[in-house]
Amino acid sequence: MRARGFTLVELLIAMFITAIIFAMGYAAINQGLNEREGLRARQDRLSAVQNAMRILAQDFSQVAPRPVREPVGDGMQPALIGSAESQPLVAFTRAGWANPAGIQRPALQRVAYVLEDGTLRRLHWRVLDPTLANTPVRRDLLDGVRSVRFRYMDPTRQWRDQWPPQSNIPRGAGPIGLDPRLRMRPIAVEIVLELEDWGTIVRIIEVAS
Repeated sequence: MRARGFTLVELLIAMFITAIIFAMGYAAINQGLNEREGLRARQDRLSAVQNAMRILAQDFSQVAPRPVREPVGDGMQPALIGSAESQPLVAFTRAGWANPAGIQRPALQRVAYVLEDGTLRRLHWRVLDPTLANTPVRRDLLDGVRSVRFRYMDPTRQWRDQWPPQSNIPRGAGPIGLDPRLRMRPIAVEIVLELEDWGTIVRIIEVAS
């Protein structure tokens, strides 16, 4: 008996079915890859937000009552000064500056935060009493930021939009460097971040006494 082979129609049907199976498989693989990239992007964003909040918490929890000289050398800046109407948004002296290399410098550090072009940036100076010639070290903490607001809780447990408070503060005698207003610290700081993708994040940090 003569062997019977496949007809052209049967081959075309088989190729059509195979193409459909390959197309379905490719779509599933492509969807999986896209979901993987999206998950990775979300994980990276979460890590960036967590890292920014961790650095903010470390800084504000260690605010030190140490004023610094004005860059022009005339007068003093408070240990912490903050206002939503100026840049930097907040500047303060913090303790606990790590010194693994044993460099001759204090453990105190002057830090500031600014919001520029949707990016929250941290600035710090290599010297505690900087002059105009001292350039700060800038570090980008978080992008995609619409706004940043700080509020400060005073000893009467009232929230203030700026620091130092402008009222109900006794003036001390002696040199300006001993004025108690310059050394005042809040007992807590509220940070409100408004992000383009995650909305509003609120964090309250207790300042070590």
